[in-house]
Amino acid sequence: MRHALGTMAIAMAMMATLGGASARAQEWTLVIHGGAGVIERERMTPERDAAVRAALNAALAAGGAVLDGGGSALDAVEAAVRVLEDDPNFNAGRGAVFTADGTNELDAAIMDGRSRAAGAVAGVTATRNPISLARAVMERSGHVMLIGAGADAFSRAEGLEQAAPEWFATPERREQLERWRAAQQQGQRQSALAFDPDHKFGTVGAVARDSAGNLAAATSTGGVTGKRWGRVGDAPLIGAGTFADATCAVSATGAGEFYIRMNVAHEICARVRLSGDPVQQAADAVQAETLQLGGSGGVIALTADGAHAFSFNTPGMYRGVARRGAAATVAIYGDE
Repeated sequence: MRHALGTMAIAMAMMATLGGASARAQEWTLVIHGGAGVIERERMTPERDAAVRAALNAALAAGGAVLDGGGSALDAVEAAVRVLEDDPNFNAGRGAVFTADGTNELDAAIMDGRSRAAGAVAGVTATRNPISLARAVMERSGHVMLIGAGADAFSRAEGLEQAAPEWFATPERREQLERWRAAQQQGQRQSALAFDPDHKFGTVGAVARDSAGNLAAATSTGGVTGKRWGRVGDAPLIGAGTFADATCAVSATGAGEFYIRMNVAHEICARVRLSGDPVQQAADAVQAETLQLGGSGGVIALTADGAHAFSFNTPGMYRGVARRGAAATVAIYGDE
């Protein structure tokens, strides 16, 4: 009898363990950002605060719906970033900053952690959602990165939705360009921050873990105000502003020249994968080293076990997280 009870107890324990593993397998996580920088309460109107939070929640809802339906992490990050690209409150897609010549040049990248497949575009001018073009490059071009006129031609050939310059342009971004031009006339040096009159890096991004445990990362940006000569920042560069493998996924927003030099996204994932560092520790350490070089900004990171990190060395970062069965949360300021 005792033996039978012991056997039954073992069987029940095994069933509980398997049940827990099954439940964990169904979990998913989505983390997003909409830029980091000098984002402070006294600089924000209640209307802008509400609009940004609504956009972040909409992006989480879009990506979360994909994941809740059993969709892939790759589909989820694309869906979330598309929402942010269409919202003029962020520096990506509609609402992108202007180059010195008064045009919009858009960059984006996406990466599938399961296979390390990646796609990226830089300097595109007419694709409504550059993140979808980056994915098309990954899946249908045979290449990893396309730039400029060639990327625009590929976008048209693939039938992606195009938009006129008026779609991307907003009065706020034009006003920023004029302030930048005035500063240049006064002889101000073109530092990484001088490129951005408001010291806000409005790049958008997402990282996700799907119910199968796969990771993906996506990032999209308009770059920096007043950029010229075809400048490209970290966002579309695999390993710098965007990276995902089987262990970790990262999307960054910040002073791109420094994030490129530090290879920030890959460096964070390497510390997680090779040293076993907790993701928050890894992100904070790399952010600190980048700041020592002079590069401010923020990152979002996510690991295969669902642990996530927000790390930023600026007053604020537009950010949010959603998980299966839990209410989504968004934040803007550093003290949230």
